[in-house]
Amino acid sequence: MNRTALSMALAAALLAIPTSASAKVIDQSDAGFTAAHSARVAASPADVWKMLRAPQNWWSAEHSWTGDAANFWMDAQAGGCFCEKLPGGEGMLGSVQHARIVFAKPGELLRLSGALGPLQGEAVTGTLTIQIKPAEGGSIIRFDYVVGGYMRFKVADIAPAVDGVIGQQLAGLAKALGGALPAEGAAVKSEGGLADTAKALEADAKKEEEGPEE
Repeated sequence: MNRTALSMALAAALLAIPTSASAKVIDQSDAGFTAAHSARVAASPADVWKMLRAPQNWWSAEHSWTGDAANFWMDAQAGGCFCEKLPGGEGMLGSVQHARIVFAKPGELLRLSGALGPLQGEAVTGTLTIQIKPAEGGSIIRFDYVVGGYMRFKVADIAPAVDGVIGQQLAGLAKALGGALPAEGAAVKSEGGLADTAKALEADAKKEEEGPEE
């Protein structure tokens, strides 16, 4: 991909950022970045898991290769594929892998490995961890997307674009489950302390934004 194509891909990603106050890049350096989003829904963890396994019902068609969400499918088990059919001429059918499932615990956690969108053409790795926790009246869902490696994009430019895309997918999932409910501040803790680390990073970032105390 040449520099012009890279610029066009980045511009497209930036235009696709939804205007959401919940969008948050919680960690960023020259080596990569982390984006985190959470939502509370009035659906049981079992129902969230069932919907999660059907990306054609919630992943945005704007972030597909075909422009048609009906072409998405997911085999939600270790080694399985989050993929998309690429219909061709003369009855031929291609496909593209968006990510590969590396951890699947029904009703609790789904982890995928894949460089999404324009990142697929770069030498980076992307890990999307989706956590589901029971909460009063439903469930809390958290998306953490960690990206690292060499890329021809500037991290400061691509991080907010990817962050917006991840937030848009969680919003789509919540909508498919009846819509996001007002947050109640419940923390979602992940295996290995991922959410605790993210929470600490968010607190540090908030302190930096607020500046030193008077």
